[in-house]
Amino acid sequence: MPAIWTVDDIARIGSADELRIAVQSPDGTLRNWVPIWVVSVGEQVYVRTWYRRDNGWFGQVVDTARARIRVPGLEITVTVDDVGSDLAPEVRRSIDTAYLAQYGRFGGATVDRMVTDEAAATTLRLTPEPGH
Repeated sequence: MPAIWTVDDIARIGSADELRIAVQSPDGTLRNWVPIWVVSVGEQVYVRTWYRRDNGWFGQVVDTARARIRVPGLEITVTVDDVGSDLAPEVRRSIDTAYLAQYGRFGGATVDRMVTDEAAATTLRLTPEPGH
């Protein structure tokens, strides 16, 4: 059975302005921490990008499928699933709505990029590794 987020984890992630992510190499070493936007929908945690898909943190994490994340009060290793091309329309709408609600205060152009079809195609689901 896959690991799930605890209620406390979801609350911490939901109240954070940003999540910091460090791509975890196969040998366990971490690359640099990068701040990114994160949302939770139900009991799932999602991140996406609107640029630099093949390089930077996004390209690296898709290649390794593992990362270390942290928000205040929480730092854990997660598995990363590229779900962007498989999102059901209602899940996509829920994730878009979460981005708009959580980051809308930063202004139209900035958050609007995160809910485009192109950005939605980069949606990644983060799942805590067992033993969390």
